[in-house]
Amino acid sequence: MILRRYLIREVLGSTLAVTGLLTFIMIGGRLIRYFGVAAQGKMDVSVLFLVVAYRLPDFLTLILPLGFFIGLMLVFGRLYVDHEMAVLNGSGVSHGQLARLLTPIVAVLIAFQAALTLYLAPWGNRQFDNLLMAQAVRGGFDLVKPGEFVSSGQYTIYASSFTPDHKDLQDIFFYQRASKADKPDVMILAKRARRIVDPEGKSSIVDLQQGRRYEIRPGMARYSQSEFDYYRLRITHDAVDEVQNSRLEVVSTARLRQRWAEAPVRAELGWRVSMPLVLAVAVLLTIPLSRVNPRQGRYLRLFPAILLFASCVIALMAVKTRISKEKLDSAAYAMVLLAYAGFALFLIYKDQLLLWVSSRRAGVAK
Repeated sequence: MILRRYLIREVLGSTLAVTGLLTFIMIGGRLIRYFGVAAQGKMDVSVLFLVVAYRLPDFLTLILPLGFFIGLMLVFGRLYVDHEMAVLNGSGVSHGQLARLLTPIVAVLIAFQAALTLYLAPWGNRQFDNLLMAQAVRGGFDLVKPGEFVSSGQYTIYASSFTPDHKDLQDIFFYQRASKADKPDVMILAKRARRIVDPEGKSSIVDLQQGRRYEIRPGMARYSQSEFDYYRLRITHDAVDEVQNSRLEVVSTARLRQRWAEAPVRAELGWRVSMPLVLAVAVLLTIPLSRVNPRQGRYLRLFPAILLFASCVIALMAVKTRISKEKLDSAAYAMVLLAYAGFALFLIYKDQLLLWVSSRRAGVAK
C-alpha cells in the first residue's frame, strides 16, 4: 500500500535522525568525561572510542524509544499541519488504521530493542567492565610519556626520555603519597627504569637502577635517604577491586533466568522485558498527543508529550528500584505499562466516550 510505505518511510527517517542526534549528544558527553579520565593517566587514549562503542548498546536502550516517540510526534504533527490528516480522515482512514499501518516498523523496532536489552547491552557492559579492568592495571609506568608528569592514584611519575633502544626510561622521578597518616611518603630518583611483566597482571613491576630513595614525612624537617644500584618496585592498583563488581547489568539474560528467586534479578529481568514494550506504548500515546490545529504548529504539544513519555520510562526505573528492594512485585512493570496504555486509549476515544455519556444522559432525562 502506498500510504503504508509513505508512513513507514517518514517515521523511519525521523526516528533515525532524532536517535542519531541524541546518540551523538550522549556520546559527546561521555567522551568528554573519558578524556578527563585519560588526562589523569587512568586510561589509555587509544581505547576511548572502544569504550564508547561498548557502551553504545546500553545508551540505545533508552535513546531508541525516545527517538521513536519524537519521530512519530513530528510525522503525525506534520500530517495535521499540512492538512494531510484531514484528507486521510475524509477518505475513511481513522487514527487507529494509521497506527495499524505502522505495524511492520513497530515490530522491527521492538525486535531490535529486545535484542539490545536482552543480549547486546549486557554483552557491551560486560566488555566495558573487562576493558576498564585491563586499564586499571595500566597505571604508573605503563602510561609514562617522556617529558610529562603522569599521576595515577597515589603515584606521580616522570621520565625525561627513552633509552636509544626504546626499552627503558631514563632519569626517573617517582613519588608515592602515603596511604595512611602514620606512614611516610616515598620519593625515588633513578637513572634508568625497565617495566617487568607481572604474571598475575594485578600490579606494575619496575626495575630501577642507580638511584636514591627518600622517605619523607610531610610537616617534618627529617627524612631518610638510601642509595641503591638495583631496586625492584611494585606498584599496586586499588582500582582493580573497584572495577571487579557483580553488576547485574553485565550478566547475560540466560544466567539471570537461573537466579529468578533473587529480587534484584527479577527487577533487572523485568526492566529488560519492559523496555521493548515501551515502543508499543509510544505509538498509542502519539495518536492523541499529536493532534494539533494547523494554525498552532506541530511543535505545540511536542515538549509536554516528551515529558509524559519520559515519565513512563522514569516510572519503570522507579519500579525497578522498588522491586530490587522487595517493596513491589514484578507485576508492577505490567501495571505501569497498562496504566499508560489505558491513558492513551482514553485520550484516543475520549470524544466518543463523551458523546456516549451525553447520549445516555439525554436518554435518561427523557
